[in-house]
Amino acid sequence: MSTKTLVQQLSQPYAEALLETAKQANNVDDILEGVNIVLQILSESTSLTEFLNNPLITSQSKKDTVKQLFNDQLNRQLLTFILLLIDRKRILYLSAILEKYLELVYALESFVIADVVTSMNFTDQQKHDLIDKLKEMTGKNNVQLNISVDTSLIAGFTVQIGSKVIDTSLRGQLTEIGYFLGASNT
Repeated sequence: MSTKTLVQQLSQPYAEALLETAKQANNVDDILEGVNIVLQILSESTSLTEFLNNPLITSQSKKDTVKQLFNDQLNRQLLTFILLLIDRKRILYLSAILEKYLELVYALESFVIADVVTSMNFTDQQKHDLIDKLKEMTGKNNVQLNISVDTSLIAGFTVQIGSKVIDTSLRGQLTEIGYFLGASNT
């Protein structure tokens, strides 16, 4: 079994438990906000991650640090959950568990993330129109656009949702024509 599979197997039940307790307490959104804060801090601070993952540092020191860092920023339930991970020696999987929580919440809320690559920045109206169209296509209530600009597209844009790609770019259309012309010459 690969390390990635093991991490996924360990992360899933903890993320599900966190979501279940959040639903029972009716604070899924508060915990979601806290999860995003923790993930951002962990991604920006390798020293914090190394500190939490170091087996030579006592659980009490880790708990004290987490309390000091997050006491005023996080929902009490999420803070208690993180302290529980420290007690259970699962703090190493914190990022994976929280990312799995995000996936579960997004699925619960009928949420989809669309990665958009465009030749130039969209106007607010274009963003709104694209979101409406993607809601219609996916059947999801919430669509978040992650937009990046790639001037090599010449014109148009590409949208990726999961493994599906919609390519409306001029480069994509020229590639398609090339495939068509190549296939008809054989």
